[in-house]
Amino acid sequence: MSVNITQFGKTELGKDIKLYTIKNSKGMEAAVTNLGACLVNLIVSNDRGEAADVILGFESGEEYLVNGSFFGATVGRSANRIAGAKFSIDGKEYKLAVNDNDNNLHSDFTKGMHKVLWDAKTGDNSVSFSYHSPDMENGFPGNFDITVTYTLTEDNEIKIAYDGVSDKKTLINMTNHTYFNLAGHDSGSIEKTKLMIKASKYTPVVAGAIPTGEIASVKGTVMDFTSPKMIGEDIGAAFEQLLLVKGYDHNYAVDDYDGKSRLIATAEADGRRMEVYSDLPGVQFYAGNCIAPQEGKDGAHYNVRSGFCLETQYFPNSANDPAFIHPIFDAGRKYETTTVYKFV
Repeated sequence: MSVNITQFGKTELGKDIKLYTIKNSKGMEAAVTNLGACLVNLIVSNDRGEAADVILGFESGEEYLVNGSFFGATVGRSANRIAGAKFSIDGKEYKLAVNDNDNNLHSDFTKGMHKVLWDAKTGDNSVSFSYHSPDMENGFPGNFDITVTYTLTEDNEIKIAYDGVSDKKTLINMTNHTYFNLAGHDSGSIEKTKLMIKASKYTPVVAGAIPTGEIASVKGTVMDFTSPKMIGEDIGAAFEQLLLVKGYDHNYAVDDYDGKSRLIATAEADGRRMEVYSDLPGVQFYAGNCIAPQEGKDGAHYNVRSGFCLETQYFPNSANDPAFIHPIFDAGRKYETTTVYKFV
């Protein structure tokens, strides 16, 4: 395998946005960009040999400078929501952008890691993106150096590996925000996708989508995906948790979490099956409830529930909730995690 590099656009300051494309011998193709270390294309064949791009995205780098839905984005330093847009470390309070009601969501919409140019280094079947986040960028303490490596394997896996370290004690909870539509990015609703999540518990939320601190059983509720079911089967139910966020947008607590990589979810549609592997305690299942109408790749029209996300991460608001594992890393302690999306 090799990596093909093409021009993908220009930043507002005239710097080059590049697209890096990797293909394996089985016809799977992945393309990533140095703008935001975003995953742009993921072309996979179904059981009939028909290839399709199965992730939502845009035709140009300039469109990723906007990207209000975080299509394909590397989110950092902290993904998901933080209550009151603040957290404390050793008694010192750090304030973040108030950008989601009274809370913080995905660090910063306009200055987050998904909007900066990363340094790129290519391998035979991989691209590594590196970024230096200075002390107090977007409100987070410590000079933080992070590398995100995308690897396409001959087993039809796209691996996303994170390797970072800070010189001060800090909060680190990154994720990838790719929206999948296994029938093809331009095929409309994902409600007929069959989903399984290996999580018998989830974290209920209050208005504003902040977890209550409870880790509740999914048994007997519409939140249960421990056996495969279509995303749309219960999404319209008059269930308080769904009504609060217009559908599924909840963190699931991975069963038997021990810090090792394990199968945490599967999804199937149109003859394609995706397996998700992670070494993190949570996965945010987002059913694309709030995707704004917009034009994507190939002139596709995206709208509500055109794609779904399985965002591996520590629990939302985990920096503030004593019931959750705290993603607070001491100075010099490595932040290392890998997520794998495998097509079988």
